[in-house]
Amino acid sequence: MAGIRVTADLEIPAEQLQRTFARSSGPGGQNVNKVNSKATLRWTPAENFLSPGAWRRFQRLAQRFFTVDGTVVIQSQEHRDQAQNIEACERKLRIMIRQALVPPKPRVATKPTAASRRRRLNEKKQLGEKKQRRNFRPGTHE
Repeated sequence: MAGIRVTADLEIPAEQLQRTFARSSGPGGQNVNKVNSKATLRWTPAENFLSPGAWRRFQRLAQRFFTVDGTVVIQSQEHRDQAQNIEACERKLRIMIRQALVPPKPRVATKPTAASRRRRLNEKKQLGEKKQRRNFRPGTHE
C-alpha cells in the first residue's frame, strides 16, 4: 500500500492510512451482493503534518469527515469498481488538503465612494417617503 502524493513536496505516508472495503449499496445487479466495491479511507494524521494555519483550514473544510478520536474517514461507493472507489476517496482527501494549503487572501478595507454614499442616502429617503405614504389616516378610509 502506497502513500498519497498531495503536492510535489507533500505526501501522506502509508503508515497513516488504512483502506477497507465493504459491500456497496446501489446499482450493480447480482454483482452487488458478491463484490466488496465500497471503499473507506481512514487517515490518522501525524502532528505537524500541515502548518497550524493550513491545519485549521483543513479541519474546517473536512469537519464532517472527522471522527471523535481525530481520524479522517472518507467513503466512496459511487463506482462499481473497488479501485475507482479508493481513487475517489484519495482524490477527495487530496483536494481538501490542497484547498487548505492555500491561505485566504487578506481583506483590504476600503471606504465607500461619495457616489455610493449619496445613492444609499437617496434610497433610504425614498423608502422612508414610501412608508410615510402608507400611513393610515383616520377618516380617509371608509
